[in-house]
Amino acid sequence: MMWARDVALLECPDCRGQLVWHGQSEDDRLDEGRLRCGGCGETWEVRDGLARLYREDRVQGTDRLMRHIYDGLPALHDPLTAVLTPLFQSVSESRMRDGYMRRLELGALKPRDDGQPVRVLEVGVGAGANLPRIRGSLPPGLPVEVWGLDLSTGMLAQCEKRLRKGRGVKDTRLLVADAHALPFRDATFDRVFHVGGIGGYRQPAVALREMARVARPGTPLVVVDEQLDAALRPSLFQRAAFRALTFYTREAKSPRDLLPQGAEGVIEEQVSPFYYCLTFRVPAAVTG
Repeated sequence: MMWARDVALLECPDCRGQLVWHGQSEDDRLDEGRLRCGGCGETWEVRDGLARLYREDRVQGTDRLMRHIYDGLPALHDPLTAVLTPLFQSVSESRMRDGYMRRLELGALKPRDDGQPVRVLEVGVGAGANLPRIRGSLPPGLPVEVWGLDLSTGMLAQCEKRLRKGRGVKDTRLLVADAHALPFRDATFDRVFHVGGIGGYRQPAVALREMARVARPGTPLVVVDEQLDAALRPSLFQRAAFRALTFYTREAKSPRDLLPQGAEGVIEEQVSPFYYCLTFRVPAAVTG
């Protein structure tokens, strides 16, 4: 769900021009219509309350493959993760998630000086498994908007179901978008994170720059994906399991060497035998 006031935070993913809403609204909610760019004139569809701010012809290679996989089993993704994480890695899913969520420092968030709500962005929100943890980590009474984007409409449908059951932050917006061209204005978000997909992106360095661009200067950005723990002596079973999880690449590793120039406070750690957590901050001079 998105509201008419949210359009002010969006921009055209092609030219970064201002978007204008044309369509049907119910109680100021965007329902059916399109977002038109005042710069290049391109239009972006909004259907069933879900904005689709991406170029289909740019979803190629592993991006297209992974979306096809996620669309094929959206209801099974989270249950399988809960079962297979301890089986393959000897660590619970909950402990692994807690390991990277703490790096977002959500408990340190404070009301913004400009009166705007605090905004948290999850790139690749999937079925929304992290939303309950966001809610549980926020300071009581703090006005917060959570934004989640994904290329898989199947996973976003599961995320919407989770939200309808009250298992997340009440003020949440979902949209279809590409991490390589985030449809947001610079320095929009107070926290930005991504879990479990950047290793398969066609241009991970571009996605990292985009995450840094839309983050407010100095905020922690957290990226998590597959990497075999160098301190682990994996069994044959674990090696086979890790290879199956990382079929999309021959070398699954942290993209530390792809961080935007000037990235500060870089922390790279393993939050489980198969997953790294990369945390960094970007000063104002290099977020654009």
